[in-house]
Amino acid sequence: MSKPKAYVGRAIVDSALSRLAEVADVRVWPSPTRCPDDVLLKEIGDIEVFLGNNRWTGAVMDQAPKLRLIANISVGYDNVDVPAATQRGLVVTNTPGVLSDTTADTAFALLMTAARRICEAGRYVRAGKWVAVGGSASMFGHDVHHATLGIIGLGRIGFEVAHRALGFHMKVLYHDVVRREDLEKQYGLQYVDMDTLLSESDFVSLHTVLSDQTRALIGAPELSKMKRTAFLINASRGEVVDEPALIDALKEGKIAGAGLDVFAKEPTDPNNPLLKMDNVVALPHIGSATEATRVAMQQLAVDNAIAVLQGKPPLTPVNPEVLSKKL
Repeated sequence: MSKPKAYVGRAIVDSALSRLAEVADVRVWPSPTRCPDDVLLKEIGDIEVFLGNNRWTGAVMDQAPKLRLIANISVGYDNVDVPAATQRGLVVTNTPGVLSDTTADTAFALLMTAARRICEAGRYVRAGKWVAVGGSASMFGHDVHHATLGIIGLGRIGFEVAHRALGFHMKVLYHDVVRREDLEKQYGLQYVDMDTLLSESDFVSLHTVLSDQTRALIGAPELSKMKRTAFLINASRGEVVDEPALIDALKEGKIAGAGLDVFAKEPTDPNNPLLKMDNVVALPHIGSATEATRVAMQQLAVDNAIAVLQGKPPLTPVNPEVLSKKL
């Protein structure tokens, strides 16, 4: 009896691939970057499971009549039209939890780097501008300790950022559609409305999923409510921020700076004005980019694929309502 077919849309570690190969006939796009869309369309006609991060619209799903599972190798799943998948009875999974600490580390690194002007100061030294003993007053930054951090989206990653902030004796405000009174009581976090968070925070850190409700969540009106001394940190999705509005706010000095791991379009244009600003720390979407974390994400995606192929519920379904149907 032949095995079901699986396609992996980016290179994964051998240990994960060999586990999947025990239950499926596997084909792999060999690059660490996701396979091109035209390649995907040629490969999905006979597959039952897909692992990777390609964009899946309803039209693409219709080209894969045997497909049962889209296993995203990320916590975000805005690349998949989940309602379209649900309508077609397709399970969508993601990889939450295993990357929370690593992504929180990145977000807090962005916060500290932006506040203390680390990248700018490094360029200052390399350019030979450091001529006075003790550095220069032109490199003065902002204190992180005892400052106020506002977190928008207190999910797994948002909480881990809050946890790190407490070690710096920061006051932590948060806003989320779900209030976490247990965390408020245990850790002293404070739930506030969005306007209060924006107006009182020295740092605003975004940790929300990208959806119709959160696209351009932070635009000109929101940026205008922030302190002129405040920083915006984004390690969620680029489109959560209205990028032109952020550029204008930074140019006009409405906020002090930004730390960005994500952009509206990725890879971002090298001529993006944000990349020309000294008060912007820019990273190439590396929030979860450590070897251990990426391997854990791949293994979890494989766990989900194996479960579905064996007729079992996946570990981390995005649309669990599909599970009432036969896998």
